[in-house]
Amino acid sequence: MEIKTIKKLKLYGFNNLTKSLSFNIYDICYAKTPEDRKRYIEYIDEQYNAARLTSILTQVAEIIGANILNIAKQDYDPQGASVTMLVSEGELTPSHKNESQFEESPGPIPTSVLGHLDKSHITVHTYPESHPDDGISTFRADIDVSTCGCISPLKALNFLIHSFESDIMTIDYRVRGFTRDVNGKKFYIDHKINSIQNYIPRNTLDFYQAIDVNVYQENIFHTKMMLKKFDLDNYLFGTNKKELLPKERTKIKQKLKKEMNEIFYGRNMPKI
Repeated sequence: MEIKTIKKLKLYGFNNLTKSLSFNIYDICYAKTPEDRKRYIEYIDEQYNAARLTSILTQVAEIIGANILNIAKQDYDPQGASVTMLVSEGELTPSHKNESQFEESPGPIPTSVLGHLDKSHITVHTYPESHPDDGISTFRADIDVSTCGCISPLKALNFLIHSFESDIMTIDYRVRGFTRDVNGKKFYIDHKINSIQNYIPRNTLDFYQAIDVNVYQENIFHTKMMLKKFDLDNYLFGTNKKELLPKERTKIKQKLKKEMNEIFYGRNMPKI
C-alpha cells in the first residue's frame, strides 16, 4: 500500500492550536413497568461503568498518539459514571507520522474516566434516566477529547462510534487559537476539513440520517446523526412487540419517535 506524504508546516516553536472533539450519544428505549425501567438503568450502569469507560478512553489515547499522565474515575449513586484523563502528546510512531493524523478519513475501529493529559484531556460522563409516566428511558454519554499540538482527536471518532450503541449522535469539532510558521505567519488551522462526516466510514453513514451545520470561517464543525431504520423490538426493554396489542405497539412507536425527533432537532414536539 502506498503511503501518502503530507507536507507539514515548519513551525516556530510549539504548535499552539487546540483541537476539541465533543461526541454525544443517545440510546432510547421503552420500559413498560417501573421494574423494567429500574432494570434498564441497572443494565446501562453495568455496561458503561467507570472501568469500561476507562478502557475505551485508554484506547482513544492510543489512537491519537497521546501519553496518559493521570486518570480519575468515579461511579455514582444512584446512577452514572465519569472518567477524566490528562494526556500529553507523545513521540509519534511511524503509523502516526503518515497521513493518518492529517488526512480527512476515518480512523480505526475497536479490535476487541477522567484522564489528565499535559495541556490535553479526555473526559466521559454518562447520564441514564427514565420518564416516570410514559415508559421512555434515555441513556446519554458525553465524550470530550481536547488536544494541543499535532495530534488530532478526529481519528478517535470512528472508534467511539463503534464503542457505543447509538440511536442519535451529535458531534462537534473546533480548532482554537493559532500557531506560527518559521516566518511568523499565523495559522488558525493546520489541516484541511470539509465535514466531520468524512471521518466516518460510508457503511456506517448509510445507517443514519446526517446533517451538517458548519461555520468554516470560525473553524467550527457540527454533525448530527439519527438512525434511519426503526424496528420496535430494538427499542423495547423487558418485553417484545409480539406481547403487545397492535394499538399499544403504535402508541409506543409514536412515543419513541417523538423522543428521538425531539433530541435530534433540539426542540419539544406537540404531545401525542
